[in-house]
Amino acid sequence: MKRKKKQIAEYRYYRMPEGRKVFALLGEKWIQNYGRDIDFLHFHNYMEIGCCYDGHGVLTLGEKDYRFEGGEFSVIPRNYPHTTNSDGDSISRWEYLFVDAEAILRAVFSGTGPMRTEKIIQRLNSRAWMLKMEDYPELGGMVRRILDTMRNKEDFYHEEATGMLAAFFAGIARLTPDNDEKEETGMEESKFSGMISQVLEYVSTHYSEPVRVKELAGMCHISETHFRRIFSSYMNMSPMEYVNQVRIRMACGHLKRTNESVADIAVKCGFSTNSTFNRNFKQFVGVSPMEFRKRPEHYERQLLQYEIHTEEGW
Repeated sequence: MKRKKKQIAEYRYYRMPEGRKVFALLGEKWIQNYGRDIDFLHFHNYMEIGCCYDGHGVLTLGEKDYRFEGGEFSVIPRNYPHTTNSDGDSISRWEYLFVDAEAILRAVFSGTGPMRTEKIIQRLNSRAWMLKMEDYPELGGMVRRILDTMRNKEDFYHEEATGMLAAFFAGIARLTPDNDEKEETGMEESKFSGMISQVLEYVSTHYSEPVRVKELAGMCHISETHFRRIFSSYMNMSPMEYVNQVRIRMACGHLKRTNESVADIAVKCGFSTNSTFNRNFKQFVGVSPMEFRKRPEHYERQLLQYEIHTEEGW
């Protein structure tokens, strides 16, 4: 049986100016006829925020088409397949921001606790948006103000733009239901001590290895019993529950972006048996790994269907 030929997708790799986290594409160059029956999608290594002032056509986000007629803005995560086609010979006016969203969020929200920041990042990357300015005037107004800030280039404009982007990301995160993780409750992040932060950092880089509570307590130079009590008080979960939550979060990433088998992902994320992995996964996520993998919002796995061509530059 002849194998079905892969569709073509174009990977556009853009270099961010040194020391910057946001780059703007502004002006007359972006008043043009977009597309004309482009039948392939492309994706970027940075988040794209688009502002449509005038024109009409179709913005394709993954497998969905959205009509645009001006007065709208789009938010497209990195690695999200998309393309824009104007209607016929019509001219459309867009301007764009390309953003290292995760770097901005980790820098601006570093004092709020790592789990809170990761939750915003997870929600922000869970889907793409096409929104009308009239329906979301505050968020749409922020996009225009950021574009104007990048255009005017007054003193400290980059710092001002990144601050506004952090607020914008928090607003977009509020629009996105948190399906992949349980809400943490009762966690007073302002009380995070250096000791707990050290443990969280260690787990984030060693989750795939055997992690023992006794060793974590040893890192903090306290008894295992004392460590369990302090950790559970701050985190509202036991140390091993947290370790397994990190492992499951990493497994979700592999399930969303790869075709690796569930068994291989379980081992890669620190689980010694499939049954332990499946039990913990359903406990934290609410569905089995295979049910999770089939969710339509896991767009990055769609890239596996394409023959990828690479283009570099703005």
